[in-house]
Amino acid sequence: MADDDAQEQADRERIFKRFDLNGDGQISAAELGDCLKALGSVSPDEVKYMMDEIDTDGDGFISYQEYLDFALANRGLIKDVAKIF
Repeated sequence: MADDDAQEQADRERIFKRFDLNGDGQISAAELGDCLKALGSVSPDEVKYMMDEIDTDGDGFISYQEYLDFALANRGLIKDVAKIF
């Protein structure tokens, strides 16, 4: 079980770094959009919806803590994304 937890944590950190294209510790709407487009077709409305859902403080960026809160609440989704990245 501890190995699974360690793997999930490593996956979460790797995914966050993959989306944080400029390495500033937060994910902008542009970075989110660029990464999602690389995965397939995504509309600007879909990016906005995701930003609205994950950016809980409304500052226009997804902090690591906001990402972590989302990832922990959506473990299945994060496991699927980990397979891609």
